[in-house]
Amino acid sequence: MSFQAYLDTIERTTGKTPAGFTADGGIAPGVKATRITDWLKSDYGLGHGHAMAIYALLKGTKREGDA
Repeated sequence: MSFQAYLDTIERTTGKTPAGFTADGGIAPGVKATRITDWLKSDYGLGHGHAMAIYALLKGTKREGDA
């Protein structure tokens, strides 16, 4: 599955985009991967891979549209 497919599934499943976790063009200070992934898993039923994809996007490791 491509990274974009992960993002599409996340948005379709949650109705959310990753913008809520960011500040000044990156992850907001003090926000750790576990905090984001645990929230996405519990509130939206995402799997670990999908939750980590959101974290990678927010951290700047991946960008929307990357394969």
